[in-house]
Amino acid sequence: MGAVVSVEFVLDASSDAAVRREWVLLEAAGLPSQARHAGMSNRPHLTLLVRTALRDLPGAALHHRLPIEVTLGAPVLFGGGRTRVLARSVVPTASLLECHEAVHALAGPGDDAPHTKPGEWTPHVTLARRLPLDRIGEALAVLADDGVEPIAAHAVGLRRWDAASKTVSHLAGRGTLEPC
Repeated sequence: MGAVVSVEFVLDASSDAAVRREWVLLEAAGLPSQARHAGMSNRPHLTLLVRTALRDLPGAALHHRLPIEVTLGAPVLFGGGRTRVLARSVVPTASLLECHEAVHALAGPGDDAPHTKPGEWTPHVTLARRLPLDRIGEALAVLADDGVEPIAAHAVGLRRWDAASKTVSHLAGRGTLEPC
């Protein structure tokens, strides 16, 4: 997929801070980290949908579903080749899966990225991209040294990210535009 549009949950302030702390720990260890991404749109988030085009969504139709309790679980790795994405897994719940399906229903059919389709979705919050294979153990040790306990979080807002225009739009909830 080239330029994409995504719909994402953002987290409550304390959960956002906990994930950013892990970003900083990885960066301090000289490892790839989302902390190195200095863009205003960069913040811990949970992606619900990714596709190349997306019509406007009526975010008000989703507002009543927020906040949603989510648990950020154990580290997980994605990808192939010589690098991986390091993320926190997100424990699926009925309410999380229902909201995910509602977002897709509102969006209608499209060319969804496979990892975001209902039934194939792998909910996660990214900690680092392009982590070399030979440094995975080091990254996991950094997180383990910090305790890597589950993070009890709340998805409090829904935003739309348009990679082509590099814009973020508020869809529902709160906390979707301002960085923490």
